[in-house]
Amino acid sequence: MLIKPTAILLLFSLLTVNFANAFVFAGFEMNQRYIAAELCVNKDKPQLQCNGKCYLMKKLKQAQDKEQKQERQTQKTQIQDAVVVNPFLFKQYAFAEITLHVPVSTGMPQSLLNAIFHPPQILG
Repeated sequence: MLIKPTAILLLFSLLTVNFANAFVFAGFEMNQRYIAAELCVNKDKPQLQCNGKCYLMKKLKQAQDKEQKQERQTQKTQIQDAVVVNPFLFKQYAFAEITLHVPVSTGMPQSLLNAIFHPPQILG
């Protein structure tokens, strides 16, 4: 039920972003007489035969600037996402120092963990 209007809205929004200049041209063509008579910067100079093209160029420049600003904002956001916000945390682990001592009876080094004497096992 809401899928079709949502799809149309998303399609329209994608088209308006991609065809912003086309919409500016279409609006100019539809309202050229009004723009030439009322909004034209050079309406005081009819020898230039501007016919509102100065207004069209101004609107195209605004659309281009807006697009570049959005592009810079997108790049800025992507860079901010790429930069690590939290510093790396290095954990230091302390290992128990194992010292070896050599008992006089065997002559073999042993750790303090095995300091208790165990008689050898007889396999049989």
